[in-house]
Amino acid sequence: MAPEAASRQNFNVVIVGQQGRLAYEALIFVASLRAASPSFRGKIIVAEPQAGPLWPKDPTIRNPPVREALQEMGAQIVPFESRHFGAAYPFGNKIEMLSALPEGEPFVFFDTDTLITGDLETLPFDFDRPTASMRRENTWPDPQLYGPGYTGLWKSLYDKFGLEFESSLDTSQPDEYWRRYLYFNAGFFFYRCPHEFGARFLEYALAIRDAPPVELCAQSFDPWLDQVALPLVIHALGGGRDTLPAGFLDGAVSCHYRMLPLLYARESDHVVEVLERVTAPNKLKKVLKSYEPIKRMIYQGRGQKARALFDRNHLPRKEQAIRNQLKSNGYWMR
Repeated sequence: MAPEAASRQNFNVVIVGQQGRLAYEALIFVASLRAASPSFRGKIIVAEPQAGPLWPKDPTIRNPPVREALQEMGAQIVPFESRHFGAAYPFGNKIEMLSALPEGEPFVFFDTDTLITGDLETLPFDFDRPTASMRRENTWPDPQLYGPGYTGLWKSLYDKFGLEFESSLDTSQPDEYWRRYLYFNAGFFFYRCPHEFGARFLEYALAIRDAPPVELCAQSFDPWLDQVALPLVIHALGGGRDTLPAGFLDGAVSCHYRMLPLLYARESDHVVEVLERVTAPNKLKKVLKSYEPIKRMIYQGRGQKARALFDRNHLPRKEQAIRNQLKSNGYWMR
């Protein structure tokens, strides 16, 4: 699909926002989207979990200036109920919120700790063939010495849901190497209908959590449950690892930075410039400065000081090593 055709597609963008850090990240996300994609025609939806028995503390955005700032930038705050996960597994928000989105309207989900750095409307999305972020590490599964390897662990899940396994493999990668198996980071994903995607996502996640295959008896699903279920959903719906050309999302058009200290430590000069430019307007700055990590990292210059500790051309291979260096120098904030 040519970029010209992609630009004619209407789709919605959705993030999850709730009281605390995610609400402020949502503000930065929406500001960056408006700056980088000024002609974006879809809805910008901030899905908000509602108070209920699965939330000991009310998760709704209770800061009026934050709500007002989101709405002034054109974001719609859409409530959803937490019936299965809630505070015990907050990553389940991205599963449960899908049923509250407009049925039949293509969507792209992003984690709130994402910066939009290019025009989303130029991307050649194929909403009939979903995919998700390939910017991931080998976080799951963790094969045990006397248990099944990667093939046995992943195949047990495909068998559980009646899915064909072999076509999910990247046969350019060696057997029992983690990259051979379909695995994503859940920092973004897209599809033609949030209800269809969400129903499958919820079905698989609950079944894995409540009745996992015996082969997975030694595996942990917290916090990986969403990323265990996600490749199965994408495969079942006809998607895969290469349905969006590389270099757009998690590349020229978006950056999943995860935490502001990590952004300053490892991301490009362009990403830092976008962050500091979109957070500079006084009206937005006044709201963002009420959150201490943002105040210190962006507005008091601690981010730039943390950045000076690292050579972007020779970063540690593992993210944990970057985190440890930030912590040891007093620059870790979340």
